[in-house]
Amino acid sequence: MITVIIPTLNEEETIQSVIQFAWSQPNVTEVVVVDDKSIDATVAIAVANGAKVITSTKLGKGSSMKDGILFASNPVVAFLDGDIDPYPHYTIKLLTDPILNGEVDFVKSSFSRNAGRVTELAAKPLLSIFFPELLKFTQPLSGMIAGKKILLEQLDFREDYGVDIGILIDMYLMNAKMKEVEIGYIENKSKPWQALGKMSKEVAQTIIVKAANSNNPRYNFEELGVLNEIRTQMELALSANLDSMEKLIVFDMDNTLLRGRFIDACAEKFDFKTSLMNIRSSESNPILLTKHIATLLKGKTHQELIEIADQIPVVEGTAEIIKELKGRGYIIGIISDSYDCITHHVKNKLGMDFSLSNELEFSKGICTGEVKIPSFLFNNSKSVCRHSLCKTNAVLSLLDKYQIPKENCIAIGDSMNDLCMIKEAGLGIAFCSQDELLNHHADIILKEQSFDELLSIA
Repeated sequence: MITVIIPTLNEEETIQSVIQFAWSQPNVTEVVVVDDKSIDATVAIAVANGAKVITSTKLGKGSSMKDGILFASNPVVAFLDGDIDPYPHYTIKLLTDPILNGEVDFVKSSFSRNAGRVTELAAKPLLSIFFPELLKFTQPLSGMIAGKKILLEQLDFREDYGVDIGILIDMYLMNAKMKEVEIGYIENKSKPWQALGKMSKEVAQTIIVKAANSNNPRYNFEELGVLNEIRTQMELALSANLDSMEKLIVFDMDNTLLRGRFIDACAEKFDFKTSLMNIRSSESNPILLTKHIATLLKGKTHQELIEIADQIPVVEGTAEIIKELKGRGYIIGIISDSYDCITHHVKNKLGMDFSLSNELEFSKGICTGEVKIPSFLFNNSKSVCRHSLCKTNAVLSLLDKYQIPKENCIAIGDSMNDLCMIKEAGLGIAFCSQDELLNHHADIILKEQSFDELLSIA
């Protein structure tokens, strides 16, 4: 009678537990996992645990929810997040019993949690203006919901942080019978104060668009004036809170700080492009890949390598922006898959605080072709992913060293090698990236070759 839909993206750590929890609940006869093209074992684990697995037609939670509804075969559907473990035991029963009993058409969860700032600072003030009837929902942004399929499949699912409030407003505009149920305590990852601007903007846009499209009589210039006042007060609150924070910014180097990749520039200069491509295409183990590539630099002098690095342009204005950010209390540095002799040089040139990277070995100023991969990059007991090497491990070491909460860390990168740290940092920024998955996970996407926007973000 009930289909449980679980949108996922790289949730191999928790997906088995979530699926098994769903199967253990009364009246659940179908579990649909809608996968956003995971690159880990999420899909295999979901299939092994009896879920119907489909691939989302488009990246984003909203599309995954819509696809899941289309594939559901039961008249009642419930949505769970794939990264929460454990769920309160009666979550699905509490969400679906009011629908099965004919009491309501749609149920939204509320729960004890460690977040909720966007709800209080953006969603509720705007709801009070445009949809005051919805203020009875204490957590209008909650994503654990259940409803009748026949109603849900009529909705327009947004692709950003506005998806959950959009569903609630649409149900209200359809005159659906609704209620909120308390399900218990759930631990969610808090976003930092720096990320609240993007979240609040998307939530606000959703509420305003829904109000405008519904011919809401409250949608007028007077009310938009109130909205501007709310935004001003929120920005003041965020600014005041940021001043007292311990803060960290981590940059990738290749194709982020530098407008090119160091090893590719070396390949061009020393004519080993074919050898480099052969290594990259034949070696999938990241440790062996790093060691094999280093052999291509054997016999090159330290001075030659520095000269090549200096020929790669730095993103214009970066030194000035770093100086300003340091003045705002940020600790700033590089975490790179490149070599320490280069990252230290770039760090010093830009006035940064640290650089962490692979240690290229030299004898009398000449590269031996050997490289030492530092321990802080290796998987350990505190790792948050299963990769044998990951920049996130270095980030966690820095946060521990400086006693900075993860939520107060900004990570900036351009490639899949940066994906984990961008996901785990309080604020993840994709910089001029062509990678769809990285851009999807990033809180902010910078499309121009400039870090100017950091001054408004940080």
